[in-house]
Amino acid sequence: MAEVLVLVDHVDGQVKKVTTELLTAARRIGEPAAVWIGDGAESGKAALAEFGAEKVYVAPAELNDYVVAPKAELLAKLAQDKGAAAILVSATAENKEIAGRTAVKLGSGVLTDVVDVNADVVTEHSIFGGATVTHARVRTGVPVVAVRPNSVPAEAAAGAAVEEAVSVDVSDSAKTAKVVERVVQEQGERPELAEAAIVVSGGRGVGSDDFSVVEGLADSLGAAVGASRAAVDSGWYPNQFQVGQTGKTVSPNLYLALGISGAIQHRAGMQTAKNIVAVNKDPEAPIFELVDFGVVGDLHTVAPQLTEEINKRK
Repeated sequence: MAEVLVLVDHVDGQVKKVTTELLTAARRIGEPAAVWIGDGAESGKAALAEFGAEKVYVAPAELNDYVVAPKAELLAKLAQDKGAAAILVSATAENKEIAGRTAVKLGSGVLTDVVDVNADVVTEHSIFGGATVTHARVRTGVPVVAVRPNSVPAEAAAGAAVEEAVSVDVSDSAKTAKVVERVVQEQGERPELAEAAIVVSGGRGVGSDDFSVVEGLADSLGAAVGASRAAVDSGWYPNQFQVGQTGKTVSPNLYLALGISGAIQHRAGMQTAKNIVAVNKDPEAPIFELVDFGVVGDLHTVAPQLTEEINKRK
């Protein structure tokens, strides 16, 4: 069975949830082989084994000293040396660039923002703001697939996780952009927006930069906080929390939209959520065309009541 390379997302030796989802998808196609770049592989190997990684290729941390290009060269070399059936990465901004560069080096194709993939590496995409579902495949070479977080449910299946050190002779052109500083963004106790199982987002209906009603409901659910473009443009919430076509794309199990009208650009970033709940004063708001459950009412009345009831049941 051919190997399927999975680029591991990790922080301080901890494997991120999206990697377990990628390993699950990789098992449909072939034999999962995790590619770990940097230090901490020993700490993360157990999690990789739990979700089916048969091999763990560990590359030196020096590759992280440069911007994306060396990682693409590594993946391309591994794909050629190991005869890989496919390469899977998470659909982050950085990884999508790595995917594109890798596909060029392999003379193949790249498929981005994938929401599902089958055994034949036929991928599913939600496009045009979620209004259309398409399927695609790479016709030549090793397909490189960037999968959205929360699109494929992670399923445990034991793997051997045999470790093997790998390296690549990085070209001079790949060293032209060097990382000179890294700044760690304070995350707090809330889950990361792109990977959260539950997201509570606020929009223009919040009415001010006081997002406490949104944050309170999110904290009661153990959820991440998001915001619409209207809220971000108004300066009410930081832009790294924007959900939508010009922000982040999320696919949580539950998405709660508070005071969000449902403009097409916002829908593009959350329409693949498994369950959608909206609270809006306007019964004609476009968001209600999309929801599984909708409440016509003032979010400042509804959300605190919902938060109170959730806290009572803890």
